Amino acid sequence: MLRDRLNISRLAIKYSWLTICFWLAITMAGLLAFSSLKYALFPDITFPVVVVNATADFSTAGETENQLTIPIEKQLQSLSRLDDIRSSTYPGRAVVNVSFTVGTNIESSVKQVKTALENVELPATASFEVIPVNLNQSAAVSYAIASTSFDLNQLTEITETAIIPEITNLPGVLRIDLLGNGTHSETTELESPATLVRFNGENALAFQVIKESEANTLEVVNRVEEIVANLQAELPEVELTLAATQADYIREATQATIDALILAIVLAVVVIFVFLRNWQATLITALAIPVSLLGTFIVMAIAGFNLETITLLALALVIGIIVDDAIVDVENIMRHIEAGETPKQAAISATKEIGLTVSASTLTIVAVFLPVALMGGTIGQFFKPFGLTVSAAVLFSLSVARTLSPVLAVYWLKGTGDRELGTGNRESKDKFNYFERNYQNLLQWSLNHRQIVVAIAVCSLIAGVALIPLIPKGFIPKLDRGEFNIVYTTALPQLSGGANENVSKEEENINLQSNSVVNEETEFTNQDTGDSLFGEGAFDWLVDIAKSPTKVLLTRTRKVGEQLEEIVLNLAEVESVYTVVGVRGEPNRGRLYVKLKRDRTNSTTEIQAQLRTSLPQLKNVTTSIEDIQFIELESTKPLQVAFLGNNHQQLQEIAQEVKTKLEEIPGFADITASGEDDNQGIERLNNQPVAYLTANLNENLALGKATDEVVARSKPILPANVILDLKGDSGLSNHVLKNFTGTITLAVICMLGLLLLLFGRLLEPIVVALSLPLSIVGAMLALLLTQSDFGMISLIGLIFLIGLLDKNALLLMDYANQLRQQGLNRTEAILKTGTVRLRPILMTTASTILGMLPLAVGIGAGAELRQPMAVAIIGGLVTSTLLSLIVVPVLYTLLEDLGKFRTTDKNHLG
Repeated sequence: MLRDRLNISRLAIKYSWLTICFWLAITMAGLLAFSSLKYALFPDITFPVVVVNATADFSTAGETENQLTIPIEKQLQSLSRLDDIRSSTYPGRAVVNVSFTVGTNIESSVKQVKTALENVELPATASFEVIPVNLNQSAAVSYAIASTSFDLNQLTEITETAIIPEITNLPGVLRIDLLGNGTHSETTELESPATLVRFNGENALAFQVIKESEANTLEVVNRVEEIVANLQAELPEVELTLAATQADYIREATQATIDALILAIVLAVVVIFVFLRNWQATLITALAIPVSLLGTFIVMAIAGFNLETITLLALALVIGIIVDDAIVDVENIMRHIEAGETPKQAAISATKEIGLTVSASTLTIVAVFLPVALMGGTIGQFFKPFGLTVSAAVLFSLSVARTLSPVLAVYWLKGTGDRELGTGNRESKDKFNYFERNYQNLLQWSLNHRQIVVAIAVCSLIAGVALIPLIPKGFIPKLDRGEFNIVYTTALPQLSGGANENVSKEEENINLQSNSVVNEETEFTNQDTGDSLFGEGAFDWLVDIAKSPTKVLLTRTRKVGEQLEEIVLNLAEVESVYTVVGVRGEPNRGRLYVKLKRDRTNSTTEIQAQLRTSLPQLKNVTTSIEDIQFIELESTKPLQVAFLGNNHQQLQEIAQEVKTKLEEIPGFADITASGEDDNQGIERLNNQPVAYLTANLNENLALGKATDEVVARSKPILPANVILDLKGDSGLSNHVLKNFTGTITLAVICMLGLLLLLFGRLLEPIVVALSLPLSIVGAMLALLLTQSDFGMISLIGLIFLIGLLDKNALLLMDYANQLRQQGLNRTEAILKTGTVRLRPILMTTASTILGMLPLAVGIGAGAELRQPMAVAIIGGLVTSTLLSLIVVPVLYTLLEDLGKFRTTDKNHLG
């Protein structure tokens, strides 16, 4: 028989010491692998972007678009692995951003772009450069530099000679950017553009450490912190203060997930003991957890994965499955021992009886999660570590359950039998027998009223689907990180007039900027928004304008930042404010990085909402309060909409009109639309004119609802030649739902195909397929009650439920098949199966639910990411387990009566 031939447990018991030595070796290798794993917030994902920066002697943006931007775009539109092409056109300058699909090699992308532009036809005065941009090369940590003994010029010299060289050559450091050099000598040569820096309301210098794309953030920050501590001791008159870092949140989020993982293991073990009331059996089952996890660490190390949010979620998720395999085996061995068999006899007969069922159900879980690892695009790169980690973990858990657990059972379990059961265990067993009898009576009633049971199942499915529109939808849940950015932009000077033949272009721009800055500065300071730059030294200031317009713009932008700082620093929850003026080399842009205190009473979102109402409304100044993103993208607003068409003016008018409509709806914040600033250049997306609408969202407005509002307000005013395209988190959210629909479909097909191969007939796969939706109503109800997002994280929970429900169904059907082959009629076999398999099913369900509780409670940094998945799993498990214990046997009998399925087959598992 197939069941005898594939019973590897018999071999493991026969060569028990070889089995034990093998798993000891896995344990040692796993410990070494674990020590090599690095901590991170999210998986390493490569976002390759190539920027083409072109210039030509044109005086208008329209002429530049036709002669410079469009020819470049046409040459680039046929590149392979191209994601999108975005361009911004200014008078005499075009910036074309070429984004390639996630994971594309940046060097090959640059080569492609350069090759494509070799034959581009541009005006004689035109020139361009190709610049690779790797968004993973982000600022890992920034330090503010201050001193009461040295001025800023002296501090600059000390920083350049004594501080930066000590850090530059550290492993993983790409470069050091010195910030705050906007007031220093023009002859000072620095890699970074002119900037101004303030820390907690005082002028300062700062340096930021840019890590290499492959480098681990925590490792780089740890090395930098060690060097800075030494430098602080050597330079007592210079104060080096941590201004901004990604490391703190990474440490907190990973530790919180690990704590939840450990608590999940403890709770799972407690559940096992409550059911088995035997510490040896509990220990055998519990050992499967660390051994399986250590084996998984080996796979993770080989694959180059980190211990980050996604992989740690995967490990927390599989605790229930890991315990599940061991529970089913050990519980079945215990049942045979209680029936009077010796431990060795019980181990062999129990593993023969249950082995292929466990193997089939675990392999179907692998079939469910492997398609997740193979998803394409950004989402695929994001979840590749998840799918492979889950698959590796369940395969190791299967191997442990089929080899190590039976061997340990032979040595550690004693042949007590019912006559030698302790008083506590006997009482527990009596209570459970009472519960089993009630379940058996309910099952008997269900088999006699199959139409009613099916109707209940269908109604639960309809109810679950009906709840979906009521659940808030999003991409990734908003995190309470205790930090955020306030990004602001001041209007650029109006450049008007034609070129003077007797004056150079550079001199003309300086003069135009100088006049414009004077006019705008007068208007700016007349709004009671700060001290005027005029007064004493006004003539000197005007001279400075002619010499350095960038410095004047930086000064004006800094004054805006000072006013924003004053409001922010007055909040009791704020720990520090780190301001950089001249962000991305643009002197009219500034950013305040706000760090909140740990012991605050209000959430990050609540403080953001408070600031949106209290920040001053300055003329010609736009502000945006934005969350910290795990990748430093150009725009970090969650809601982004692109209007594509043929006419720039028409598109901007549409964007403006939609913005006006959205301003009437509560929940939208910091709304911006193309065309608000007369100085803006021309924007294009994928070779078409485009206008953008972006917005932040308050806590009471979910991303899905906000997106629906934008679409609803836009459609009535969109002409036939204009297309609305969702970008940012809005677009990713839709992309996730579409991708996961296909992924879940593929996963179910793979699972059913495997079941058909193993069972040799269609009955069991069809029953599994029809019972899969039973988890939807519980999952959706749980998400609705907790107001958790229905997005990327909760969808993982639904995929997990598919695998676990499949496992329960197989446990019931396969044992019923075995009993029928032994001579029992169908009803007798089903009723006995119910009583025998009830305990392991309830054990696995209870251990999984309790294992998910630490994640569902939502404690610790990054809890918002973990919570939706756990909530969906707990809700889905409750309903799916209750329904599957009744519905699966009913469907099994109903479909067999309706179809022509044979109950015995030489290809069957038996």
